[in-house]
This record gives sequence, C-alpha cells and structure tokens, in this order.
Amino acid sequence: MLHGTVPPLAARDRADAGGGALSTPRLRPGTPERAGLDPDELRRLVQDVRELPRGARPWCAGAVVLAGRGPVVAAHEAVGWAMRYLAYDETADRGVELPPASRVPMHPDTAFDLASLTKLFTTVAAVQQLERGTLGIDARVGAYVPEFTAAAEHGITIRQLLTHTSGLRPELPLYDCPDDAARLTALRTEAPSSPPAAYLYSDLNMLLLQHVLERLTDRRLDVLVRDGITRPLGMTATGFGPHPGAAATEDQRRPWAKADRGLLRGIVHDENAWALGGVAGHAGLFSTAYDLAVLCRTLLNGGSYGTARILGPDYVELMLTAPGLGFQLDQPWFMGELAGRGAAGHCGFTGTSLVLDRVTDTFLILLANTVHPRRRPPQNGPRASAATRLARAAGA
Repeated sequence: MLHGTVPPLAARDRADAGGGALSTPRLRPGTPERAGLDPDELRRLVQDVRELPRGARPWCAGAVVLAGRGPVVAAHEAVGWAMRYLAYDETADRGVELPPASRVPMHPDTAFDLASLTKLFTTVAAVQQLERGTLGIDARVGAYVPEFTAAAEHGITIRQLLTHTSGLRPELPLYDCPDDAARLTALRTEAPSSPPAAYLYSDLNMLLLQHVLERLTDRRLDVLVRDGITRPLGMTATGFGPHPGAAATEDQRRPWAKADRGLLRGIVHDENAWALGGVAGHAGLFSTAYDLAVLCRTLLNGGSYGTARILGPDYVELMLTAPGLGFQLDQPWFMGELAGRGAAGHCGFTGTSLVLDRVTDTFLILLANTVHPRRRPPQNGPRASAATRLARAAGA
C-alpha cells in the first residue's frame, strides 16, 4: 500500500519502544502528506516500480521500494516474486519459470542479498574506530597488518581504502584459489595496478580494510557489524548469511558467472565472498528495506536513532562530505535528480540500492533481484528514475 503502509511487526515494536524517552525520532508509517512529500510524484514512483517485474524481459523478478522523509515512511511496497525461476535456460536465453503455485511472492519484509551495500557497513565500522582514536585515517595499512607486504611496500593508507584511491584493481579471482591459505597469500601480495590518488572502485579495498579492523579489534567483521551497528539500532533482519528466506538470485554457472553453484537463495551471490566463507568486507550481508531505512535515518540524524548512537555528527559529516568515505556521493546514474547537493548512497550488483539526501531529509531504498535467474549488464535507469521521483516529491 502507498498510504500508511505498516512495517513488519518486529519493526513496529522497535519503533514504539521507549516512548517519550527517545532522543531522536524513530521511523513510523505515514502518508506522503504527513512526510511533506507530493503524493502524485510518490504514487508515480511506486507505479514505476510495479512495472519493473513485467514484460518479456523484466528488469527484475521482484522488488521492494521504501521512501520517506524525516521519520515518516511514506511508501513501502513489494512487487513481483522473491523466487520466480527454477533455473536459467541458456539455449532459449530465458528463465525456466516455476509453476505459479510454487513461486514465492515478494513481501515488504523480504530480505535481500545486499552485495556491495555491505561496503557501507564495513565503512561505518571503520569510522567508529576513527572516532575512538584506535584507527588513523592517514595511517598506513602496513602499520596494522605488516604481513600484507604489497600494501605495506606501496604505502597504501586507510583513507585510500575508504575513498577507492589505493590503485588496487577492482577484484581478484579468490574463488579460483585452491584453499584459504592461497586466498590470503593472494590478498597479501596484491600490488596496486595503477598509481594511488586516482579513483578506481575496488572490492579489494574493503577486503583489506576488513583485515585491518579484525586485527585492530580482535573481532570478526560480522561481530563488529552486529555489536556496533545492527544490534544497537534494532536492525534484527540484517546480518551475514546464510539467510534461507531471502529473495533468490542467480542460477550461477560458467561462462556467465565465475563459479558453478546452481540457483542461489539465501547464500551470498558474490563469488569471492562465498569463497571467503560468506563474511567479507565488500559483500555478504542480507537485509530488508525497513532495516536499511533505519540506517539511513540514523545517518540523517547525525549518527543517532532513538536512544542509540553509533557515530557522532562530526564523523557522519566526514563520511558523507566530499570526497566521502565508503559512500558514493552525487552519482546521477543511480541518484537521478537527488544528485548534485551531497546525496549519498551505494548500489549492489544483485539489484540493491539506497540513497539518502541531507538537503531534503529524504531516503530511498530500492531492493530488487535483477540477477534472477542470471546476471545481465546493469541497467540503472529504474534506480535513477525512482530517485528523481523522490526529489520532485520533496520539491527539490
């Protein structure tokens, strides 16, 4: 429903807890008018999303969209299927559809494989250490993990990891390594492929940052995310997999994929994250639209949500102000007309995205299983269009 959509029961219980003792307002369901959003533009946003699973070549099998302003969730709707296909038929170049009675419908509280949205959580975990003074933004990676010899030799810094300016190539085929020892050796000896300073988006940055954080804190990344982010914020639907009830992703087979794993549901899609056991700095988390909205609201509130504080305002500012740390800023290719004034967010390969805009105090989460039943070249038009609708609804 567009107006007054009710979040999952657990989320409502969290939102109602604490009463007047809350230091910052928590999310609550409401109408576009209550959120100060143009209802016609928001209605068009939702209608556009309803079209995404339709047609001979749908953009996705299903999707969940959530949009709001301030503490008000003004739209929260699910469309299509969490699982529509049994497999991918490479001869016919189409999915093998499940019988209608066997398909799994999408629900507003369906969990998704977040893919690269995981990087945002790794970033927050790192910035928490910056705030505590245990991690130096311009410190060298080699100071924390000297056995990462290539990073140490080339003087890669924490700032370069967080801004994707280390020069490391986009990815490393860890999924082809024979064992964990070989994967670790490959990471430790991987040298930059280009000089530092220039932007080059790389999963390896977050994998190195994961090792720094784990060495620094003597805790695994999944524990850092749980104890430092999801548990204090009440994000009970967010965590590293497996997550059996999540939206299905790909019939993962070569040559279009990098491993032969069959149809995936509730198991991390990213081949490197899978090879690393499902907990990785760049991928592996599962979450829902409502939980991600809580994270957006926390950042828009300067690091606080209800009685919980995960970051101070100055460190949220550091993370979300150009050039930014971890978050992508002002990217019109998926932020549409929200871009240009400091909007922040990220996309994930599986079809996930979020955008938050501090100027209009708005947030948008669009989660879709665009790789079900197989990956295609990314098409970001629907993401940009949805963000533009929200910008116009906010009068931007």
